[in-house]
Amino acid sequence: MSTDHVQKLWEIGPTMAELTPHSKLLGIKFVAVDKGRATLSLPYNPELIGDPKTRVIHGGAVTTLLDQACGLATLAGFDQPTSCATLNLSIDYMRAAKPGETIIAQAHCYKTTKHVAFLRAIAHDGDETDPIATAQATFMATGPRPKDSKTW
Repeated sequence: MSTDHVQKLWEIGPTMAELTPHSKLLGIKFVAVDKGRATLSLPYNPELIGDPKTRVIHGGAVTTLLDQACGLATLAGFDQPTSCATLNLSIDYMRAAKPGETIIAQAHCYKTTKHVAFLRAIAHDGDETDPIATAQATFMATGPRPKDSKTW
């Protein structure tokens, strides 16, 4: 992957993470992107509470955060620009997020074929060794990919 490709990912990452309607509504933020990797965050928001008694963020918001991080990591996993769609997303919830804490999602695209990307991701609230949830995902390239260029 070229430096130009990584630079383009840094340019589109914030747009993808923060300006798609669902992500924007939830308040998802771009943190970082690199070859096959993406990090996004979800700042604590009382409007996203799933259980008023515990003040814990709803699991659906965590699912969206993981899905978005995997989508960006997919773009970072292919050598050429493309659009993508989620084929499968499997999440194991391990514990509730701590009320008041930002949730961080880190996704890694560990394998790509011509059209499919395979990913793992973790959501945590500051301690990677104590995850809120982990995910396994597959994404499919859906858009045209330039034939004459390996970079954007």
